[in-house]
Amino acid sequence: MPFYPENPDVRKPAVAGSFYPSTPKEILALAGPWVHPVPDGPAPQAVIVPHAGYVFSGEVAAAAFNRIPKGTAYKRIFLLGPSHRVGFNAASVDTLYDRAGTPLGEVPVDTALGAELIRAGKGCFVCRRDAHADEHCLEVQLPLLQMTFGEVPPIVPIVIGSQRLSVLEQIAEVLEPYFNAENLFVISSDFSHYPAYDDARKSDLYLAEAITSGGLESFLEALSQIDRMDYTGQDTAACGANAIAVLLALLDGQGRGRFDAEHVLYRNSGDSRYGDKDRVVGYNAIVFTRRAKAAADISPEEHLFHFSKEEKRAMVATARAAIHASLGLDFDGDATPVGMLKDKGYGVFVTLRLDGRLRGCIGRFTSTDSLSATIREMAQSAAFSDPRFPALSGKEAPRVDIEVSVLSPLKRIRSVDEFKLGRDGIYMIKGSRHGTFLPQVAEETGWTTEEFLGHCARDKAGIGWNGWKEAELYTYQTEVVNESDL
Repeated sequence: MPFYPENPDVRKPAVAGSFYPSTPKEILALAGPWVHPVPDGPAPQAVIVPHAGYVFSGEVAAAAFNRIPKGTAYKRIFLLGPSHRVGFNAASVDTLYDRAGTPLGEVPVDTALGAELIRAGKGCFVCRRDAHADEHCLEVQLPLLQMTFGEVPPIVPIVIGSQRLSVLEQIAEVLEPYFNAENLFVISSDFSHYPAYDDARKSDLYLAEAITSGGLESFLEALSQIDRMDYTGQDTAACGANAIAVLLALLDGQGRGRFDAEHVLYRNSGDSRYGDKDRVVGYNAIVFTRRAKAAADISPEEHLFHFSKEEKRAMVATARAAIHASLGLDFDGDATPVGMLKDKGYGVFVTLRLDGRLRGCIGRFTSTDSLSATIREMAQSAAFSDPRFPALSGKEAPRVDIEVSVLSPLKRIRSVDEFKLGRDGIYMIKGSRHGTFLPQVAEETGWTTEEFLGHCARDKAGIGWNGWKEAELYTYQTEVVNESDL
């Protein structure tokens, strides 16, 4: 074991010499033949990789990392995995160390972003030393990443201590602005624990199929189904189920149709010469890539979504029914979910106008619920929870005009030159403050680009007229359904 000098800014490796070799020469001799990134192709948005000892699962993990084309430059790598040693009802992001050490060198840690996640998380993100000190699930990925990239981008290590779905969805919501093409998400999880070899294959491949072909709901149902199968000796179908759930919530939030999933490799410990076939642990390598033409890249002449007239009527009816029901008013329209209203993963804003004037506008950029359920929630929030207006009254409700905006995924921009007034909405983040304007605000106000950004920065984000110049900027487009047009 090499000597690591005491340095409070560097996390010393906890499992070098046990989960993986303790010297560079031994690591390269063992793992070097596994690492051979593809020369070109689409860069993955996320990978699911195992975290057992290299002699059991290292080649499977490398198979996922090999899908990263040579020369790919990510801004950050988010590492998410389960807490094996302590339980807590949150995610712990490492803000303790500026760098993480391995026998191959040191990897930078983005502690500033970690601190921002803690601020934005309002309790669902914390920093716990005991969650990171001896945890192996993220550490074992680092040497493979070092071999893949050479110079590894700054990492954001996140250890998840909760199994509560509501907490996992909150974690995903905080991470959503960073779930874009400039960042890589590495999800660390082994699969079945301790069934016999053949039962492990059935369990692991069934769960992998649920992950690659469905969303969060399919994954949770598959976990329940495996539990009902009651494989002898099986403790869990996936030790990192919580981290996988966060990823699937992120994918659902941006629309699963915008991603391709590839099951790259499966093995279990019984396939290793160091394991037996009576009690095994399973390992899957799964890769998610964004499709070449995502909604955020569609030209202004094209429609984001091709809503039928029936779907458009159902959207407005859903919003109005939700508002009327909250006020105890009758509504004789048909709010039955049809077509795309049954699908999940769409961001929605609902805007209310009374006599041509704004009366409420609330929305969200992502959702794990169906489009219909998200419209209901946002309609009620716009009517009764917009802090700029008093709650909508029973007399006003029948008179308001309802507008439903369905959103494309957020797209990070580096220059205001990438923003097109009238086509794009803007979302800006600076520290803990954030604000947005929908694309249609530009047409309604007649503002220039500078006025559009300045008003959003000052009036919505609270960061001053020129605050957008130092903020993180994201664009998105909307497909607008207006009640008056129907």
